[in-house]
Parts: sequence; structure tokens; C-alpha cells
Amino acid sequence: MVESRVVCASVRRAAVLACMAGLVLGFAADTQARVTRIEFGAPTSTCAGNFAVGPYEQLDGIAHGEIDPKNPLNAGIQDIRLAPRNERGMVEYSTTVSILKPVNMGSSNQAMLFEIVNRGNKLNPRFFNVITPGGPAQGDGFLENQGFTLVWAGWQADLVQPATPPSLVTMSAPIAHEHNGHEHNGRTITGPVRSEFIVSAPAASQPILADSSSNTPGYPTVSLDNSHDVLTMRHRQDSPRMVISNSDWTYADCVLPGHQGPTTPPPFPGTQNAQKVCLKNGFSPDQIYELLYTAKDPIVMGLGLAAIRDVAAFLRHESADDAGTQNPLAGHIKWSLLNGISQSGRLLRTFLQLGFNQDEQFGRVFDGMQPHIGSVRNYINVRFAQPGRLAGTQHTEKQYPGPEGPLTYGKSFDPFTGEEGGLLDRCEATHTCPKIVHTMSDTEYWEAAGAFDTVDPSGRQDVDIPGNVRIYQLASTQHGGFSPALPLPKVSVPPSTGICEQLPNANSYTYNMRALLVALLDWVANRAEPPASSYSTLAGGTLVPPEKLNFPTIPGVTGPNGIWNTRLVYRRGPKYDADDVSGIISVEPPKAGAEYPTLLPQVNADGNARDGVPSVTLLAPLGTYTGWNVRRAGFSRGDACDLTGSYIPFALSREQGEEDDERLSVVERYRDLAGYTAAAQAAADFLVGKRYLLSEDRKAAVDSAVSQAKQAGLQ
Repeated sequence: MVESRVVCASVRRAAVLACMAGLVLGFAADTQARVTRIEFGAPTSTCAGNFAVGPYEQLDGIAHGEIDPKNPLNAGIQDIRLAPRNERGMVEYSTTVSILKPVNMGSSNQAMLFEIVNRGNKLNPRFFNVITPGGPAQGDGFLENQGFTLVWAGWQADLVQPATPPSLVTMSAPIAHEHNGHEHNGRTITGPVRSEFIVSAPAASQPILADSSSNTPGYPTVSLDNSHDVLTMRHRQDSPRMVISNSDWTYADCVLPGHQGPTTPPPFPGTQNAQKVCLKNGFSPDQIYELLYTAKDPIVMGLGLAAIRDVAAFLRHESADDAGTQNPLAGHIKWSLLNGISQSGRLLRTFLQLGFNQDEQFGRVFDGMQPHIGSVRNYINVRFAQPGRLAGTQHTEKQYPGPEGPLTYGKSFDPFTGEEGGLLDRCEATHTCPKIVHTMSDTEYWEAAGAFDTVDPSGRQDVDIPGNVRIYQLASTQHGGFSPALPLPKVSVPPSTGICEQLPNANSYTYNMRALLVALLDWVANRAEPPASSYSTLAGGTLVPPEKLNFPTIPGVTGPNGIWNTRLVYRRGPKYDADDVSGIISVEPPKAGAEYPTLLPQVNADGNARDGVPSVTLLAPLGTYTGWNVRRAGFSRGDACDLTGSYIPFALSREQGEEDDERLSVVERYRDLAGYTAAAQAAADFLVGKRYLLSEDRKAAVDSAVSQAKQAGLQ
């Protein structure tokens, strides 16, 4: 681990944790990281909907913070000792802060729900609230009616604001420089960087990092001369790389021939730009492109972890900043929850594992956490970090950091690396662990090593889940979910449109997630035990290797053979610490080592998951709902369609179905709409009883399912 090199060199992991805890407890509180100044404008909007707690108002501002690079709480931040310092020896940062709160804070539920933004975007308002097309912006106002105070702060310091609104929640962090002794001399830091480009439509040029690193200009190349750099392309993830001649690409901004206008760059070789790549014949959506180059000016990206910690601690505990500016939440927050979705869920797990849930007073920052669809960790605490990357799916960005162990919350031993540990090691050493409700879709099993959150790294046995953790597999769902307010997907004409072969998964988990958020708060505030964990297991025979998957034969459907993402041990150089996903990468591309077993959720005769938390839709299905989809021709056909599941409808009747379809038709299952409605109502009653559905959401969940049945043609 990185900290061991700083404060406890040559000590094994367990001893290091004890050493760190002792050093932190002995460190003077007045030198801790903190928010020094916070500036808010007047309320920018008021949501005067008919919320149970009254109207809401939004405050937007900037928080300025500083941290001591010598403090053991911060020592693990990569390159923190190479960051510029102010006259007090502190490293400074600033971050956007946004608050949506009841106007009358006395009517709130006293809980702060702090969301880790996803690439600068707020997701919670459209994730938990059901937004009807053409309806009010706050949708059904679930979060507001619960009385939550919603908070966002920037953490990803490589984002830039888009040219048009909406604006992003961003952060400003310094660039690291080499120095002699304690004095910075400004020498530029350089190092190897690997970038990957996958486009959905032909393009002439790409930002130098591009793809999942959206709104990111990227680390500039040290030289516009590309003779020492390598650009390759390959058709699929496992296809051989073909080197593109250096004469066929440049560091420049350009457009495809015939697209040039008065304000656009010229075609190849384009306008020189150290943060763009121009390809002579354009980037094709049927290829994966990979650039190996030498970059300069690494951002101290790990400061984003400290920013989340410090802003949350300030808003929860402090009355005012150093200048006397009042904290708008002072005295009104009793409980603090942290959630993150996808990229942000991975960041949350990194935040927890690296020990950032301990504040400057050595107390717990967040009482409860809900990492969602983030089964691995985030690529943030590395020199030349690229935190916008996916951390590896089967087709896209597979070899980037993030899937390294530990992935389990409790300790587990990895026979492939010889390491033992768990995500809770540091917070257990400092008694700052939160209560955790971990949720994931089936896609995480197919794309992001989801099985290893609950299985030991050998793949041979289920692990024990710590008492402060619950894990829920949202059965037969896809990564990004599906809004219950959206119409049922229909086969397009022509059918081969979009990147994926099948329709997106229409099995919504929104109402399950709402129930589990309420359960988390009740667990934190009232010590009420949430529902028992529910996920596919080896012991139950519901988690199996691919060759034992019983997926049914469905005419016209490319089966899931070979599209799961394999997890490998990668070697990235001697200064990279895989345990902590931290350090300095010197080997690009990484050297692949041992391959972990692959384990996937077992399915029933319909192709739907046998285990996990079901929805009303899954208990009264209208088709097969999977966590995987397949890329179609023109888009690296045969690889996985990243982070997308499938909805494969049942035939309406046996007469309308294909002879070889093993699945029963809709009419055979329910007879008519009345029969389907009864099945949906029974499903909802079951879920309410299990506390996987709120009683107040019962009618809406049934109505959504029945609406889909009508759209499927049931009368």
C-alpha cells in the first residue's frame, strides 16, 4: 500500500494499518484537512411542489479547502508531497458545492444524502425520483417527500465545463512537479499514458483521453512529434493489435474530408494540438484504438477523495468557515449518507478502502453508504489518473486499473497475488466504518467481476458478509436500470439500428432502490435491521461458471457465449500498488498474468436470474431480461455491448411465436390483462412483505408493469 512507503516502510499490511491508526490518533487536530472558506450565492431555484416537508431551495457555491501533506490522513494521496503549497505549507483545492434542501429545515428528516457526482453530473434526482416525460422536473418528488437534504461536491479534477448548459459539478486541484528537498523547482513530471478510443460514429479526431473520460481534455503529450509513440487498432477486445503508421496520424484537431466549415479545423493533418489525436482516414466504430504516449503535468487527482471527506464533515459539523460565513446546514444534520452510482459507486468503494471515512477530528464522516453498480474500484489515486474510465468491461477499457483485489468488504485471501485484505480494513482499524447497502445489477457479474464482491478470489466459496454490510443483486437488471415511466422498448424498423443486437433491458429496479435507501436510513437512524442480503451464491447453486449456464434457446438471439469479461492479474510496474489501486504506472500496456475464474448468475427456463432481489416486472415477466447484450455488425460484432442488458420479449401467443422458442407465450402465462394484473398485484404484495418495495410505491409499481403488458398487446 502507498502509505506503507511513507510512514511504515517494510511492514506487512496488517501491521501498517495498526501503525497508521496509531499515528493518526496522535496527530494534532489543528493541522488537519479542512474547508477554510465556503461561498454561496442566493437560492437559485425553489421547488414549490406539494412535498410532504414543504418547498425546496437550491444553493450553489464554491468550497475552498486545504490539507497538510504531512498528515497521515492524507499521506496516501498520490503525489501529495509534490503538490505546490501555500505559505502555511498546505495544499489547496477548490470544489463546486450544490445543496438542495427544504426551505424549512426543521421539517427535514435530518439526513444529508451526499451523492458522488458521475463525471460531474448529478444523478440522484432522476434516479430515485420517477420522471414522467413532459411532467415536472422533480418527477414524483420521492427524495423531497422523504425530507432528504441533497448535497453534491466536485471530486474529478480533470473535467472542464461543456460549451452549453447544464454545468458540471467540478473540482480544481494542482499539478504535481518534481522538487529537491522541500523546495519545488517546477520541473515537469512526465510518464507513460495509455489511452483508448471507441467511437459510436465515424470521427476524424478525438481528445487524447476520450471515450469514457468525457469532458476531459486529457494530459498533453510532451511532444507533437509522434515518432516515439504508438497508435494501434483491433477489431475486438482479444483481436491482435495492428500498428497504424505514424505518418497516418498526428497530434492535432481535424475533421473528415468534406466536413470543413468556416469555424472547424481542416482535414488531416489538422491543426496541431497537444491534447487531440487526428487519424487520416478517421476513427471507425468497428475498431478499438489504443494510444501509448508520454504525457506531462499529472493532476494530484486523489485530492478529490479529501474534498468529499472535508466538505461533508464541514456541512455536518461546522457552524461557519474561517471568515465567519455561516454553514447553511449547521445544526440540522443528524445523519449523513453517501451514495454513488456506477463510476461514482466505484469511487465510493475507493474512498472507503483508502480510509477517507475518517474526518479531521478522527470521527466517522458518513454513517451509511450505498455504492450502486460499482463492483470494483476507481482509477483516481494514480499518477496520470484517468478516473473517468470504466475500469474495464469485456469490450471497452478492459485493462485499466480498478478490478484489482480486494473486492470483498471483509478479509479474503487471493491465491493469485498472495495478498489478504478487505475494503473495511482501514475503517475497522480506526472504528469509522459505516453501515453499507451495496446494490448491483446482473451486468456487474458479466462485465465487472461482481461475483467477487461475495466470493473468495479463488472462486471456490462464498465469503462471510460483515455485519455492517448488506449486498443485494437486483435480479435480471442492466447496469443503468430502466425508468418505470418509459414505454416498453419496441423492435425498431429496420431492426438493426443502434449498437446492440437486442432491445435494452426493460426490467426497472427503481422501486427496489427506493426501498433499500429508506432501509439504509432506518438502519442508521433507528438501528432497524434492513432486509437480509440477497444475491446469487455458490452454495445455493445460483452462481455458476459459464459452461453451466442454462440459458434457453431463443430463435434469432445470439447467445451469451464468450461475452463475459474475464478478470486478470496485471503487472503495472514496481511503483504501482494493486491492493490500493494507487501509485505510479510504468508498464503500459500492463503485463497480463493469472486469470480468475468467471462466475455468473444462473437462470431459469425463461433465461431470468434465479436469485437476488426481484421486481414486480421480474415476478410477472413479459420476456427474458438479461445483464448482457451483444454488439451488432459495424460495431465490433460479437463483443459485449457495454453495460447494456437485453429485453427479449415473449411471443404474445403460441401461434405468434417461433416454433423453436422454448419459452411460454404471454397468453399461456396470464391468459389476459386481468390475469396479468392479478399476477403483478401478488408480486407487489410479496415484495412489500419482504421490504423490497415500499407500501406507498406498490400501486405505481403495479401500474408500470400493467402498462408494459398493455404495450405488449395483452388485452
